[in-house]
Amino acid sequence: MPPRIPTPSRFGVTNLCLRPAPSNAQLPITSSANFVTMAQRRKYKDPYALAQAKQRKDANLSRRAELQEQRKAALGDPVRGITTPFLESFDHVGGSDILNDATITAEGVAIKSTDDVLLNHFLRPSELEASIKHSQALTEPIVSKIRDFADPVIEAEEKRKHEEGHAKAVAAMARIVSLANASQKDKTRANVVRCIEKFGRHNTEQTLKPRAPPNPAMLGDKPLPEKTPRAGPDTGSSEVQIAILTAKIRVLANQQETKGGNKDKVNKRNLRLLVHKRQKLLRYLRKKERGGERWQHLVETLGLSEGTWVGEISL
Repeated sequence: MPPRIPTPSRFGVTNLCLRPAPSNAQLPITSSANFVTMAQRRKYKDPYALAQAKQRKDANLSRRAELQEQRKAALGDPVRGITTPFLESFDHVGGSDILNDATITAEGVAIKSTDDVLLNHFLRPSELEASIKHSQALTEPIVSKIRDFADPVIEAEEKRKHEEGHAKAVAAMARIVSLANASQKDKTRANVVRCIEKFGRHNTEQTLKPRAPPNPAMLGDKPLPEKTPRAGPDTGSSEVQIAILTAKIRVLANQQETKGGNKDKVNKRNLRLLVHKRQKLLRYLRKKERGGERWQHLVETLGLSEGTWVGEISL
C-alpha cells in the first residue's frame, strides 16, 4: 500500500494555488449619481449660502415681474388684450345663459325666448317650439266620436290632466335646453357658433372689403387662380380660428385666477399653447391682409393689442 500523507490542519496552511493573478483586475464601480462632494454638503448646511441663493432667486423673480409689467404697459396684455363688449359676452354666451321660462299663451304653453338666443344640444327656439307642438298633438286625449256613450266629466278630467302634464314637460324642457344649466364645454361650443357667425367670411364678405388684389405686373401673363366655392359656413379662415382661440383662452385665464387655479399646471400649459398658436395666426393674418378691413374688424372686436402677436410671449 502507498504511504498515507497526513492532511494539514485547516489553519496555518499556505495557499498552494499556482494560477497567476489577473493582470487587469477590475475595481468596484461607484455610481456617480450618488457621489456628493464635501463642498455640496457644506452648501446645503451653510446658512449663508442658502441666504445668498434665496436672495438671487428673489431678485430674478422680481426682475421678471418688472419686465412683464413693462411689456404689458407698452404692448398690452398678451393673454386678455383690451376688454370689449364682445369679449365680455363670452362669459354669459351673449345673454343666452338666462334660464328660459315656460309661459301660458292663447295657443298653449310655450318657452319664452327669441330665435337669436342659443340653446343647448344644438337646438334653436323655433325647432324646439315646433317639437313641443307636435308632441302636444300626439299626446292629446282622443275624443270619442260616438257621443251616446261618452262621459263629459271624464273627458274634461283627462283634458285637464293632459294640460297639466304638458305644462310640466315644457317647463322641464326649458330647463334642459337652457345654457344656464349647461357645462362650460357646452357654453364654449355656443361661443364657437357665435364666433363663426360673427367673423365667418360667408357673412363678412357682404360688409367688409377684401384685401387689395396683387399687382398685375408682378404676375406677368399668369392668370389669377380661381377660388374654390365655399360649401356651408366659413369655419377655417384665420379670423374665425383666432376668435375661437380667444374664447377658449378667456375660459382658461378665468380659471387660472380662481382660488387654487395657479396650481393647475395642465391648464396653464394649455393656456400657453393656445396663446402661442393665436400669436402665429395673428402674424400670418396681419401679413396677408396688410391692415385691411378684416384685420381692423378682428382687432377692434376682440380687443387684441400688439402684445398678442409682437415679440416673445412668456407665461
